[in-house]
Amino acid sequence: MKVFVTGASGFVGTAVVPELLKAGHKVVALARSDEAALKINKLGSGIEIVKGTIQDLDVLEKAAAASDGVIHLGFIHDFSKYEESCLIDRKATVAMLDALKGTNKPYVQTSVCLVFAPGTLGIETGVKHTSGAGTLRSDTEDIVLSYKDKGVRATSVRLPPSVHGKGDPNFITTLVKIAGGTGKSGYIDAGANVWPAVARLDAGRLFKLVLEKGHAGSAYHAVAEEGVKTKDIAGTIGQLLKVPVVSIEGTKASEQFGGFAFFYSHGGQVSSKITREQLGWQPTEISLLDDILTNYGA
Repeated sequence: MKVFVTGASGFVGTAVVPELLKAGHKVVALARSDEAALKINKLGSGIEIVKGTIQDLDVLEKAAAASDGVIHLGFIHDFSKYEESCLIDRKATVAMLDALKGTNKPYVQTSVCLVFAPGTLGIETGVKHTSGAGTLRSDTEDIVLSYKDKGVRATSVRLPPSVHGKGDPNFITTLVKIAGGTGKSGYIDAGANVWPAVARLDAGRLFKLVLEKGHAGSAYHAVAEEGVKTKDIAGTIGQLLKVPVVSIEGTKASEQFGGFAFFYSHGGQVSSKITREQLGWQPTEISLLDDILTNYGA
């Protein structure tokens, strides 16, 4: 299968592309720069590079139409402009989906796990309950899955906030940097809030499985651990950096975490039972807390 991949040079993308190549698929990868193209080419032989960004809609449409399937991982991770990033992503998503209408080709969207009501166990077929910024990517996912009625085998992989591993540029690394900069590792209030988690390499294997076997209109959960307490995450970061571990009052969370306080205060248990049963996915990599101690040091 000839697979067009956006975000191929990213943290998750560099785990997905080798899985596709190993399975015998041909990869066509979007690269926004020569540096990104070089990084992608190091992942394996025979990768075709398409120069452009997720804002180049004509490039996306052409590459998607010429492919046998699409995995969309690209996203602008600028949390100071989160709403703008989500809307850019939506335009890119619709452009590629429209290019696939009526073909029954597979399309895999990257979405987020934290879309369920507080205090409930999130399951793949559960009713979503979002508010604020979290609604934007959830609404885009709804658009994607609606394309099952437009001749696209449209699916979604929901990633947890802590996709972890060596080289992680996102949430856990942000917390480590904040703790290092402030001299303390914090959690909000009692720290009972939980984050689901998955290792990067396990997530890479799941994207390949969803491309090959995912059911049209279905969402899948890339979750190895249903919920790790944020207090335990903070404690492990404190152990790593040898700094005090402290509770931060919710009303003062922004003083410690800045704009990241929004993400750190949200969470909930999320199951991947249906994903595992339907696709045969079995996470095998290191746990989040062990990974922090192993791969997040200076």
